[in-house]
Amino acid sequence: MELTPLPANAPLILVADDVPANVELLFDQLHALGFRAIAATTGSSAVATCVEQRPDLCILDVAMPAGDLGSDDRTAGFEVCRRIKRDPRTARIPVIFVTALNDTTDRIKAIEAGGDDFLTKPHNRLVLGARVRSLLKLKAATDALEESARKLRELEKIRDDLMKMIVHDLKSPLSAVLAAMELLLDGDFGPLTPPQRGAIADCEDKAEDLLGLIDDLLEIRRIEESALALERVPIAPGALLTEIVHEWSHRFQQEGATASIDVADDAPVFHADRPLIKRVIGNLIQNAVTHSGHAVTLQLLVRREGSDPLFTVADNGPGVPPEYQEIIFRKFEQVRTPNLPKLRGSGLGLAFCKLVVEAHGGRIWVQSAGDGQGSAFHFTLPAEPDTTSAGEAAAR
Repeated sequence: MELTPLPANAPLILVADDVPANVELLFDQLHALGFRAIAATTGSSAVATCVEQRPDLCILDVAMPAGDLGSDDRTAGFEVCRRIKRDPRTARIPVIFVTALNDTTDRIKAIEAGGDDFLTKPHNRLVLGARVRSLLKLKAATDALEESARKLRELEKIRDDLMKMIVHDLKSPLSAVLAAMELLLDGDFGPLTPPQRGAIADCEDKAEDLLGLIDDLLEIRRIEESALALERVPIAPGALLTEIVHEWSHRFQQEGATASIDVADDAPVFHADRPLIKRVIGNLIQNAVTHSGHAVTLQLLVRREGSDPLFTVADNGPGVPPEYQEIIFRKFEQVRTPNLPKLRGSGLGLAFCKLVVEAHGGRIWVQSAGDGQGSAFHFTLPAEPDTTSAGEAAAR
């Protein structure tokens, strides 16, 4: 009897079996269930059909002529399934084994080969339909998830490429702006009144902050591309913090902030990229000063942890709620709450810190209860060079 044609978008099922009667029975059952079907009578043709036709599901008999697969005919179906699941083009095609064998060993082999379900002959049409529909739903959900992930990766690449282009385009004009303000402050264009000098100095500070953000973006890109070569030098932690606080003294005065340094006597000298570590600490200070909402008090501490230095930048700001303490280190993440409209992590500073610290072989984290109780950002660095770190691995 001639079968009524099915819609072209009906799911396509591959039936791989070398017995014509079995193929005809499955074709009739699948058609009655609303599925289109195609056949393959050897293992090699089943694999080829999967690659060429991309069926929505494959029904395999265990025993069939292997063709050029190089396997035993009695277990050719298992080899077909393995090859389907290994090929990225066909790996997500569900496979149902249908066989007269009902041995536990065969079931185990079917699972090990990557099979998704197992039916024994004679099978019930309704059970077959239920299994097929269930696997097709699962495949549809998996395909949708993979498509979403693919689109997300494409969008992330577009965003990163756009950001890289913008950053490079911004740096040149910003450098020119900074140079012009420096000439103004040096009096090259004539004398300035005290209010004018103060306004220009404030603009210069903000422009320097923006230049630092651009540098963070460039460094993040280089680290993510494993193109960062660390220039490690011996660093005394006390001298490093003293230098940083001195460089920030003007900003602290503007913001009404205070900073203290506490370095343990046994805090070790360590080897690291000095400019990058200075920017890590500077970013932590910047976060505290910018987002506290009041004149913040900072504590910069260094302790020994094992043989390595443990740095802490603590403040009495609003704090970071526990549920956000991982999120703030992610690139481009923004954390907003009703009480704290712009919490730490709204920019790239902490993402930069995490990448730099981890490139050195260290780790960074935050301790805070939130609720206005302040925060303590900690990071450790190996005292001696870590030759397995990402930055140095890329430099070799």
